[in-house]
Amino acid sequence: MDKVRRHFESEARQFDRIIRKLIPHYSEMFRALTAAIPFETRDAIRVLDLGCGTGATATHILEKFPLAQVTCVDFAEKMVKAARHKLSRHRNVQFVVKDFREFEWTTTYHVVVSSLALHHLATDAEKIAFYRRVHAGLQLGGCFYIADLVLASSAHLQEAYLAKWKGYMRRTLPDEEIEKKWLPKYREEDHPAALFDQLEWLKKIGFKAVDVLWKYYNFAVYGGVKAGVFN
Repeated sequence: MDKVRRHFESEARQFDRIIRKLIPHYSEMFRALTAAIPFETRDAIRVLDLGCGTGATATHILEKFPLAQVTCVDFAEKMVKAARHKLSRHRNVQFVVKDFREFEWTTTYHVVVSSLALHHLATDAEKIAFYRRVHAGLQLGGCFYIADLVLASSAHLQEAYLAKWKGYMRRTLPDEEIEKKWLPKYREEDHPAALFDQLEWLKKIGFKAVDVLWKYYNFAVYGGVKAGVFN
């Protein structure tokens, strides 16, 4: 994870510009995540954003839930600095510079979200253990939604997904940059898991209403809720 941290520290200033060239339908992905949060817009919900980056997810959530109390966690100081600036008009945001794996859960949350971060957990076992920790840290009726890179269910589909992704990047980036910079970083630093495997893990852990909210080839928004009196 140290290599990943250095990568994000070096790209923090350019991140918001770069990410839209790399991630298809970036804003649409966040809108799908936010739309699924099962609370009223004036509820003072507690939200935990794991791997907050420059604050894109938190921005979308606070636009819909202005009274939400949001805790943004990221291990890259420069990313958190950018998030502080982006969210400066909101007083109900707390920032924590820490690896999300080491975050200390001192309270429970109504909403836990993570965007383009949990694929950095290196193994399936790590991901499952982390999802269990999230489930334990949710209030009854709370939700956990992930927007992230995923793997396909077969090698053939995975190749098709990668071809579509490269096609998207080629709209704004030269082939040499894609092949020599971004794809090597993906192969070296990212450890996505198959989407349908993750849905099964979430169900076995105890999440209900597990679903895929949005998908574009190798990018998806998915998750579920912790069963409570209303679900």
